[in-house]
Amino acid sequence: MAPPAPPNDIILYHYPFSPYARRVIWYLQLRGIGYGQCIQPPTLPRPDLAALGVRYRRIPLLAIGRDVYCDTRLILRKLEQRFPDGALGARNGDQKAIERLLEKFTVDAGVFNSASALIPPELLVMKDSRFQKDREELSGRSWNAEDVKKGRPEALVNVREGFELLETTLLADGRDWVLKTDKPTLADIEAIWPFHWLVEMKGALPPNVISESRFPKVYAWIARFRAALQAAKAAAPKPVTLKGPEAAQHITEARFAEEPNGASVDAEDPLGLEKGDVVEVWPIDSGSRHHDRGRLVTLNANEVTVSSRCEADGRKEVHIHTPRWGFRVAKGSGDAGAKL
Repeated sequence: MAPPAPPNDIILYHYPFSPYARRVIWYLQLRGIGYGQCIQPPTLPRPDLAALGVRYRRIPLLAIGRDVYCDTRLILRKLEQRFPDGALGARNGDQKAIERLLEKFTVDAGVFNSASALIPPELLVMKDSRFQKDREELSGRSWNAEDVKKGRPEALVNVREGFELLETTLLADGRDWVLKTDKPTLADIEAIWPFHWLVEMKGALPPNVISESRFPKVYAWIARFRAALQAAKAAAPKPVTLKGPEAAQHITEARFAEEPNGASVDAEDPLGLEKGDVVEVWPIDSGSRHHDRGRLVTLNANEVTVSSRCEADGRKEVHIHTPRWGFRVAKGSGDAGAKL
């Protein structure tokens, strides 16, 4: 019996409580875009991804056909491009600037890193030694309960500043949504996700520091967003769930979402790489020990793509896409099929 076909040729690899995966799921729900999902364990190993020849260790990943996209920033950008009718992205220059700055504010400026330091050490998952070791390898910092407790005051200061910024600037005039639209947009997703995550996490935010009474506009915005999501989820198609082998079979039998012959490598790129070069690509902020290796397909100011052999079917290749920002690309040596 053939595995279920994922709608729109999309398969999202994620686990339910991943705050980064929520960004993508929210986007798909708000757009009403049908998709398939392959649920992953919250810690390594992830054999379903290894079967595709993917070494990138962060969640989520999104496959469209035989193209696999890493990092939520790139994933959201690709979904905007692939489904332009009804896209949630900003339209004019000022709005685009706000959207991009909010993306950098929550991801690159350390808001989420501080938010993750506020996970209550009393939670069951925080007492799981395997989870602790996995997150230490991912983040490069201690997840020991005592160290987490010591880091909470500084993390609270940083997160409180984020609440304060939103309360006294973008939301200060009483608008419903960040860009003064009649419904949530990509800018709201970019801004809200770490704050929404913390507000929902019991015990993460001490009420004497961060509460609805102290930041009423931010809490009201989160409540509106939650209601909009509930309505969108009720109307959107339910995701089709695939097991790992089913997802791998679909991907290896699919066509590329992006035509390989149309891909190019910028001849003026400072790295001086050429199409077909063996390269390694890896994130530099977290999960940096995990390098994807393959032949260079695309290289431009915003994206790098490498071709990797599927372990599930060594005759097939998948294209692994990552952003340039926050990732490093280096020329490798030897055969692109060699394992790291």
